[in-house]
Amino acid sequence: MHRASAEYEEAFRENMKGGSGRVLFEHIWKKNSDEEMHSRCRQFSRLTLNPGCSVGRHSHTGEEEIYYILSGHVRSFDNGEWVDLGPGDATICRSGEEHSMECTGSEPAVYLAVVIVY
Repeated sequence: MHRASAEYEEAFRENMKGGSGRVLFEHIWKKNSDEEMHSRCRQFSRLTLNPGCSVGRHSHTGEEEIYYILSGHVRSFDNGEWVDLGPGDATICRSGEEHSMECTGSEPAVYLAVVIVY
């Protein structure tokens, strides 16, 4: 199975998790579809944060979320510590932990978000 990037289903979320601005979701694969993912992966999406946009602080329970930065620069809150990330960097938020993300550069930040349920 394959999917061209022009075929990704797009969705926008305003003030996601209490953050600021509008986050673009491009759903690469969707869960709970007989024709798509059959794994414990709940989300496999490309997200775009415009400069000044953020995803608010939130936690995960019974799942973990991985962010892989494709382009741009972000400031990531990872369990009490702020970390600057850029292209090729990654972060993981495990069950019981909390995180957030904000675009800090002058260019949009694009990253892959993968949520895996335990």
